[in-house]
Amino acid sequence: MRVLTLSTLFPSPARTAFGRFVAAQTAALAARGDVAVTVINPVGLPPFPLSRGTAYRAARKTPARSSADGFDVYHPRFTLLPLIGGDSNPARIVRAVLPLARRMHAAAPFDLIDAQFFFPDGPASAAIARALGLPLAIKARGSDIHYWGTRPNAAAQMLEAAAQADQLLAVSAALAGDMAALGMPADGIAVHYTGLDHARFHPVPRAAARAQLPGIPPHGPLLTVPGALIAIKGQRLAIEALGELPDAALALAGAGSDEAELRTLAARLGLGDRVHFLGQVEHDALPRLLAASDVVVLPSQREGLANAWIEALACGTPLVIPDVGGAREVIRTPSAGRIAARNAAAIAAAVREVLAAGYSQAEVAANAARFSWQTNAAQLAAHYARIAG
Repeated sequence: MRVLTLSTLFPSPARTAFGRFVAAQTAALAARGDVAVTVINPVGLPPFPLSRGTAYRAARKTPARSSADGFDVYHPRFTLLPLIGGDSNPARIVRAVLPLARRMHAAAPFDLIDAQFFFPDGPASAAIARALGLPLAIKARGSDIHYWGTRPNAAAQMLEAAAQADQLLAVSAALAGDMAALGMPADGIAVHYTGLDHARFHPVPRAAARAQLPGIPPHGPLLTVPGALIAIKGQRLAIEALGELPDAALALAGAGSDEAELRTLAARLGLGDRVHFLGQVEHDALPRLLAASDVVVLPSQREGLANAWIEALACGTPLVIPDVGGAREVIRTPSAGRIAARNAAAIAAAVREVLAAGYSQAEVAANAARFSWQTNAAQLAAHYARIAG
């Protein structure tokens, strides 16, 4: 079975951390041996001279083609219109991608097209699938529904693509419900949970892992918030909660536009010496950080089912997260952590409960045993086989 995957979020030699979870899913699928995958990763660049800005340096350096674990990745450019052009991205992606897709399909026909996000990937893939006469699968992951679904123009394109699709996938049952509420056909949506690399994410004795974190105090509870420093991730709430946890330290593992504001907040609350800004944590260092943490706090405004939730559990670290997306599908036992309201007092109280319970890393990690990339790939291959005939 030959699958053409379109994903605007995918790693390249110039952006190695960009969409690793999509690459992991694709690699597991390709490793099965019964699915040949080709990836098209459209790279958005604004018109000159905006494209010369530092924000687009990595995008400019992206090669036209790269290779990953058992498959080829093509990186055609499309015109990006910052701030004002988001709703019209699918049409510009189609103009950039369709000629390439036609040539590849003529040389070695595909059996189906798969979109890895509902927007802009879904409507773009729908147009390409129509042009090539191929079945279509579209996956929803969270913000593609929760954000773009609130924009009338984007939502209309998503609903049209959903009506065309032969298979809709959602990373959680909660997200599938949100898709149906938006007007997508509920009977066409299947839940497809994320995977996990158990060879990378597994318990390491907490004290030993903590000793390998330079700049982090060796004693006292360590709370970690993984993710980009942007408002919807809720780091502000974690910092405010730290004020009610006098013995704890907080590590923010990520970079983003809110860093200066978060540093100012920590200083204003007198917490500057207990909030540690780690920047973008390298791929190989993340499991060690998660294992070293006593609690992973992720007070996101919205999620589908965050990979960071599963990775933290696999390292033996319980969660404190709000009731968003598939939270209740992940926190099914007390050892997985607590669901807390998105305010500092509730987060602090939940952290105290988790710390007092003293769950072992092994019992926490058992909550992630059902997630694997092999299971994820087997389920995906089964969906593809059904719609490809």
